[in-house]
Amino acid sequence: MSTTALSAPRPIPTDKLLVGLALVLGLATILGAWGSQIFGGLVPCELCLGQRMAYYWGLPVLALVLVFWNRLPLTVWYLGVAIGAAIFVWSIYMGAYHAGVEWGFWPGPADCGGAAPPAAGSMADFRKQLETTRVVSCTEAAFRVLGLSMAGWNVVVSLALAAFAAAAARRSGPTPYGSSSVSQYR
Repeated sequence: MSTTALSAPRPIPTDKLLVGLALVLGLATILGAWGSQIFGGLVPCELCLGQRMAYYWGLPVLALVLVFWNRLPLTVWYLGVAIGAAIFVWSIYMGAYHAGVEWGFWPGPADCGGAAPPAAGSMADFRKQLETTRVVSCTEAAFRVLGLSMAGWNVVVSLALAAFAAAAARRSGPTPYGSSSVSQYR
C-alpha cells in the first residue's frame, strides 16, 4: 500500500488569469448592453451596434485561447491574444468616435438613425410601425454616468480589455517550460 502526499494546488498563471478577467469583464459589458436594450428599453443606434461587433469577435477569440490554453503552440497562443487585444483596440476607436459624435466634436455618419424595423405585412401594420418606432440618433446619448455616455464607458472597458490581453501576452515569455514561474504551468 502506497501513500501519496497531497501537494498544494498549482497557482493559476497570471497570464491565464488576465485573459480570464478580460473575458469575464467583456461578457459583463455585452450582457449589460443587451440588458439595457431588452429590459431597459434603450434602442441602440447604428454606432452602438457597430461597437458591439468587437465583443462578438473578441470574446470568442479570448474564450478559445482559454479553452485551448495548454494545447496551443506558443506562437498561436501569442497570435490569439494579440488578435484579441487588437480587436479591443478597434473597440476603443469605435467608442471614442461615437462619444465624439455625441459631444459634437465631429459629425457622425449621415445614415445613423437606428435599426430598420421588420417588414410590415399590411398597410395597417405599416401605420402602427410608423406610430411606435423610435428612431435613435447617434448624436444623442441615452444617459450619462459620471459624465460618460455608454460609448464613453465602452472606451474605458475596451481599454481595460486590451490592456489585460496585452499584459497577458507580455507576462508569458517564450521561455522553455519550467524556467519561469509563469510559463511552467501553461
